[in-house]
Amino acid sequence: MRQPLGVPMNRTARRRGRPATPAAPKFARAVYALVRDVPRGRVVTYGQVAAILGHPRAARAVGTALHNLPRPLARIVPWQRVINASGRISIRGDLQRPDLQRQLLEMEGVAFRGSQIDLHMYRWSGPRRERRVRLAVDVPFEPERPAARRRRRLGKSRSSDT
Repeated sequence: MRQPLGVPMNRTARRRGRPATPAAPKFARAVYALVRDVPRGRVVTYGQVAAILGHPRAARAVGTALHNLPRPLARIVPWQRVINASGRISIRGDLQRPDLQRQLLEMEGVAFRGSQIDLHMYRWSGPRRERRVRLAVDVPFEPERPAARRRRRLGKSRSSDT
């Protein structure tokens, strides 16, 4: 049985000299578990991972979770299999990582056409069902406009403004 990703090791593991992995947020652990299921030679997009986890607007959170992937987990979680929606490798800040990601994908048999991957050919269709992740805070899909909040607080409706 494998140890859950991002969960700190128990005290006996610390006493034996193995470093404890810092606890990752629940969403990040779900991202790591899902990315581990992506087969060799297939890719998945940040938005696709977010949608499978039940949070279709959290593509950036997926990217943040993979960017903050602890070193011990980098050998277990195939982070290179996650690309952007246009089929390209996302280049943000780190200059060596995109080259490494391309090399790792090419070693797995993923072909590039210029700087792009054919998503019709290499995209992973995902698991058979959605994996819903419950977060501690529910984020509304559309933020409420400040004027609407002010009117509601004052007990006014839009028709009584005139």
